[in-house]
This record gives sequence, C-alpha cells and structure tokens, in this order.
Amino acid sequence: MGLIEQIEAEGLKENVPQFNVGDTVKVGYRIIEGGKERIQNFEGVVIAKKGGSIRETFTVRRLSFGVGVERCFPLHSPKVAYVTVVRQGKVRRAKLYYLRGRTGKAAKIKEKK
Repeated sequence: MGLIEQIEAEGLKENVPQFNVGDTVKVGYRIIEGGKERIQNFEGVVIAKKGGSIRETFTVRRLSFGVGVERCFPLHSPKVAYVTVVRQGKVRRAKLYYLRGRTGKAAKIKEKK
C-alpha cells in the first residue's frame, strides 16, 4: 500500500450504508451557522454515483416547490452526518440524468420488490 492509499484510508468512514442509483435517500448534512451546528435533511433520488475510495460522491435530486434541485455530496465527508435509504428503486441505468427533463408521474421510479 502506497503513501497516498494510507492517507486516504485514514479518512474513510466505517459505517457507510449500501445504496445504489435509483434509491430514495435521506441525507443529514451538518450546517454551522454562527456558533451553532445543526443537521439539515435533504431527501431525494440518487441519480449518480461516481469516484471511489475517499473521492466517492453521489448526486441527489428532489423537487422543491416545483423546481428541480440537485446536490452533490462527498460520501466520506465529515459534514455528511448520515445517509438513510428510504426506498429502493428498480432502474436499469448507471446515471439517471433523464429525470432532469421529467416531472410528476413521468419522473417516478418503480420500487424493488
């Protein structure tokens, strides 16, 4: 194991949940306002996962007041408090960018049985 791999291994989280593209997840993100810290929830569909090791990121999309909002989270960041799988989706693609052009029922993803 090289020096870079050792440094990256120190920053990895141990309790990372298993989730895939198409799943609906709830992400708790730590926000610091002034001297206070709080956790803000962001719930939506995972439309992409990329990278590996400590560089792994995932993109979550949700509709907020009729406007699509996407947010990219680093999986092993200390700012990400938790990731909870709400619903498992059944998809046949690695990236769900086609959801950007759809709203309402057309943007629904079937649930795994």
